[in-house]
Formats: sequence, structure tokens, C-alpha cells
Amino acid sequence: MLWREQTADIENGADFAPRFSADGLITCVTVAASDGAVLMLAHMNAEALEKTLETGVVHYWSRSRGALWRKGDTSGQIQRLIELRVDCDQDALLARVEVGGDGGACHTGRRSCFYRKVVLEDGRARLTG
Repeated sequence: MLWREQTADIENGADFAPRFSADGLITCVTVAASDGAVLMLAHMNAEALEKTLETGVVHYWSRSRGALWRKGDTSGQIQRLIELRVDCDQDALLARVEVGGDGGACHTGRRSCFYRKVVLEDGRARLTG
């Protein structure tokens, strides 16, 4: 990973120079390689990103536990990295993965963490699903 260069280089160049936030994290949206379904949103620090790239198994930084987290160590839902993309200004990642175990990604047992929909009912937001 390189030190950040000029904006034009970041947006159009071939160098990977991820921009971590002030707390040292970068957002990662994770989708199923098979059908593009959004599975989860998590964060990586530099170590998680390096381990992901080195091993091909997705690692995250758990903000709640304050620890490195290899997805699937306890659930069996290991995420094998198929493709990693970065957005235009390199401050967000998109990981396309194959999921092991039962194919889920959510700690609730569901395939996706995005299993509920926000709907307006009598002017009030409610959740369905």
C-alpha cells in the first residue's frame, strides 16, 4: 500500500493507496460473488486489509471488540476473497466473496445483515422483514 499521492493519481492511477479515516479504518461493503447480494458492511484497519490481501480470506476490524476479526472463525462462514475493488477516492472497499459454512454472513443466522426494510406507515418509519 502506498502513501497517498495527488488526487488525479488516486482517482486515475494504478497505485493502490487506501485512505483510512482518522480512527484508522476504511469501510468495506461485502457482497456475494455468486449473485451480488449485499451480505454485510464492516470496517478494516491496515492490518486487516494486509491479512486479507495476503491470505485471500477476509479480515475485518471489530469496532465493538477493538480487535482484528477473521470472518468465520467462530461461525464457519469464512469469506474467501474473489475480488477487491476500491472506490474513486480510495476511501471505501467492495469485497466480492465466496462464503463457507452455511453461506450466511450475519451473526443472527441470516444470509445478509440487511434483512429488514424501512417502510413508512402513518408517517412513521418501521421495519419489516
